Amino acid sequence: MKKFLGGKKWTAVGIAFVLLVLVGLIVLAVRYYLRVDMTYSQTTFIEGVYSVDGGEWKPIDNMHPINERFHKVTLKGKLSENALKLFENTTIFSQNVWYTTKSADGKPVYELTYRNMDDLYNLYVQASDNPDDPMLDKEVFKDNYPLFMSDEIHLPDTPGYRTNIVYQTTLQFPDADEHTEYIVEVENPYFFVKQSFSDCFQVMYSEANGAYLQFFFDVMPAVVAFMLVCFFGIFLFPIAGFILGKINYKYFSFGALCFFWGLFMIGHKMDNFMNLWITDPTVCMAIEQLLNYCLVITVFVYLKSNLTGIVTRAVANLATFTYILIMIAAIILHFTAVRDLYASSPNLYIFTAAGTVIITVLLFTEVRHNSQAVILLASWTPLTLSIIIAAANYYFHFTDIHFYHFGLAVTMLYQIVRLVFDLRKQYLESIRYQQLQKELYEAKVSVMVSQIQPHFMYNALTSIAMMCSIDPETAQEATVTFAKYLRGNMDSLKQTKPIPFAQELEHLKKYLYIEKLRFGNKLNIEYDIQTSDFKLPQLSIQPLVENAVKHGVGMKKKGGTVTISTRETTDAYEVVIADDGVGFDTTAEQKDDGRSHIGMENTKRRLREMCGGEVIIESKIGEGTVATVILPKEGQNHEDTMS
Repeated sequence: MKKFLGGKKWTAVGIAFVLLVLVGLIVLAVRYYLRVDMTYSQTTFIEGVYSVDGGEWKPIDNMHPINERFHKVTLKGKLSENALKLFENTTIFSQNVWYTTKSADGKPVYELTYRNMDDLYNLYVQASDNPDDPMLDKEVFKDNYPLFMSDEIHLPDTPGYRTNIVYQTTLQFPDADEHTEYIVEVENPYFFVKQSFSDCFQVMYSEANGAYLQFFFDVMPAVVAFMLVCFFGIFLFPIAGFILGKINYKYFSFGALCFFWGLFMIGHKMDNFMNLWITDPTVCMAIEQLLNYCLVITVFVYLKSNLTGIVTRAVANLATFTYILIMIAAIILHFTAVRDLYASSPNLYIFTAAGTVIITVLLFTEVRHNSQAVILLASWTPLTLSIIIAAANYYFHFTDIHFYHFGLAVTMLYQIVRLVFDLRKQYLESIRYQQLQKELYEAKVSVMVSQIQPHFMYNALTSIAMMCSIDPETAQEATVTFAKYLRGNMDSLKQTKPIPFAQELEHLKKYLYIEKLRFGNKLNIEYDIQTSDFKLPQLSIQPLVENAVKHGVGMKKKGGTVTISTRETTDAYEVVIADDGVGFDTTAEQKDDGRSHIGMENTKRRLREMCGGEVIIESKIGEGTVATVILPKEGQNHEDTMS
C-alpha cells in the first residue's frame, strides 16, 4: 500500500486532479473576464400569449420559465423583435417533444414533428436533384434511414433530445414583418406523464456557433465540477478504504455512487447540447436515462452497505437484483423498438421508490437499538428521503425542485467529514501501534537481558561444567538446550505478533530445564495443560515463571513445586503459574532488585494492548503465590488486526 501511495500511480492521480482544477479555474476566469453578450436565452421565440392543454390564455414572460406541466402548449404572437434585430441564429433545445411553427392562417413555417416512412420518402424524392441517387429506391431508403424514424420499430413518439440551429430568416415567410402573428404548438407525445414546459423547450439567440459558446461559458464549469466528483468517486473513497487498513465495502460503494452521480449530473447539465456531437436524438435521451438507472443501482448498493444482518442484507440484495432485472427489461424493450427508455421511466420510478422504502425500513430496523443510531441515520436518511420525495413529485407534481440532488450532496458532504474523522482515527491508531511496537521491542530486550545477565549465564554454565565430569551425556544435552534457549530469546526480538501457547511453552521448558540443573531436587515442575489453542505475546509467561522459581521455591530451604496449567472458560483462556514457595505481601511495595520481575509491568502492558489480557497475582506469606493470566477470546481476533 505504501508503495502504491508513493509510486507513479499516485503521482498520476495527483496530476489528473490538478489538471481538472486548472481547467475549471481557466474556464471560470475566461467566463468572468472575457464574456460578452454573444448569446441570449429566452423561454420561447414568441412574444404574446400561451395556453396549456386548451386552457386560458396567459401572457408570455420570456425572462421567466414556464413551469406548468402540459401535454400540448399553444403559443401565439409575433417573433421576438430584439432577437431578430441583434442575432442571426436561433437555437431551439427540445427534449421529448414535437413542435410546429405556423403562420396565423395555419401554414407551416418551421416544424419538428414525426413523419411516417412514406412521408419521409416523398419529401426526400421532392428534394433530390440527382436522378441516379440510389436512395430514390424506396427499399434502399428504408434500409438506410435512421431507425428512430422508422415505422417498423413502432416508436413514432420518440423525439429524443434535439438541438436545432436555424436562421432567423427560416422562421419568417414572404411578406412577414415585425407585426406578423405566429402560432407555435409544442406537443408532448408521452401521455402518461406531464412535463414542465421550460424543462423540455428552450430558445437561445446567437451569431454563428452560439450553442458551443453557451456550452463553454454556462455548462463547462459545472461539468468540470462534476468531473471532480467522479474523480473523488474513483480515487478518493476507494483509496481511503485501503488507507484504513483493508478493503472498506462502504467506501467502495459510496465511491461508485459518487462516480455515477457525477456522470449523471454531467449528462443532466449537457442534455441540451448532446445533439451537437451525437447525431441521433434518441441516443442522447437513452444516455441520460441509463445514467439515471445506474445511479439508482449504486444508491441501492450504498444503502445496502450500511446493513449488517444476514436477513436484511438478503432482502436488500433481492430488491437491488429486482431493479436490475427491470432495468435490463427496459433496455431490451428499447433496443427491440417496443418501448423506449423514457416511456419506461414511470415504471422504474415506482420500483426506485419501492426499493428505497424497503431498504430504508431495513436500515431503521437495524439501527433502532444501536447506540450510534444518530450517526448512522445521518449517513443515509437525507439520501433516502430525497429519493422518496423525488419519486412522489414525479407523479404528483407539487414542486420543480430536484430533491435527490440535494440529498446526494448532503450525503457526500457527510461521507467526506466521516472520512476525515476515520483517517484521523486511523492515524492516531497508527501512532499508538508504532509506540506499542517500540515498547514491545524494549520489553523483549528487557526480558532477554534479564535472562542472559551474567548471574544467569554463570549459574547455567557452572551447572553444565559440573555435569561434564559427572554425567557427560546430560552435560551435552544441557549445552544444546541452553544454546536453543539463547537462540529463542534472540529470535523473540524479530517477532511482532502473538505466538501460539505451545511455542511459548516449549521455550519455558528449556528455561526450566536449565534451572532444574541448578536447583536439583529442590525444584519440581508440574504441567496441567488442558488447552493450548490460543495465542499470547512472546516471553509473556516467562517472567511469571521466573518469579515462581527464584523468588518462590528458590527462597524456600526445602524447595518446592512450580505448576504451570491452562484452562478454558466460557469467554477466556487462562494460564496459571502456581508455586508453594515463601510467598509475599501483595500490598507491600516491591523492591526493584534488578532481577526477572523488572519486566513484569511491560509484560502486563503487552498482554493488555495486544490481547486485551490481564494478570492477577495472589500470594500468602509461607504458602506460596498464584499468578493467573486471563486472555479474553475476543482478544484472539484483536491481536490479528493489531499485527
